[in-house]
Amino acid sequence: MRPRRLFLAFALLVLAPLAAVAWWLGSPLVLDKAVEEEFPLATTALVPESMTRAEVEAVMGTMAKLDQEMLEAAAQGMDSAAVIKRGEFRDADSFHKGSGAAIIYRLPDGTHVLRLEDFRVTNGPDLHVLLVKHADPRGREDVKAQGDVDLGKLKGNIGSQNYPIPNEIDPAALNSVVIYCKPFSVIFSVAPLSDAG
Repeated sequence: MRPRRLFLAFALLVLAPLAAVAWWLGSPLVLDKAVEEEFPLATTALVPESMTRAEVEAVMGTMAKLDQEMLEAAAQGMDSAAVIKRGEFRDADSFHKGSGAAIIYRLPDGTHVLRLEDFRVTNGPDLHVLLVKHADPRGREDVKAQGDVDLGKLKGNIGSQNYPIPNEIDPAALNSVVIYCKPFSVIFSVAPLSDAG
């Protein structure tokens, strides 16, 4: 009786971590995470430091109910975001699929942001958004050979989302956006970028 209990305890100690790892690896394949972010031009709004978020939302809600003609010009810069580069996501292979647009914008304050629009990709563990110098990477070597900029974890495998580009990065040197599984060094989808023209 005692050897059986020891065997069961040992099996539990081994199987519990294996089950956790299996769930971490496998669950993204059956679970989707949808994100829907607004375009980041709201960052140009000036909000007094003394106002709380609730107060700002209350003021905005009240203003939205007003039905008056606006006499003053739109806030400077609200319509001046410029498209620098854009591309369409393609499937990496028959299993790792992606679609939607990748667009790099220059915002009115001179900063840059990558926006994924109408985006969808096969989900996976620890996916990251990379900006890559290679024009159309097909494998890990293409991603790493010329250098890449990691913009962080993918917020969701479905939906429009924004990723600020660090100020020291020159968007002109970037030629593709890659959705990349870091633990396994696998490309899930690529959007080759072209200059906006």
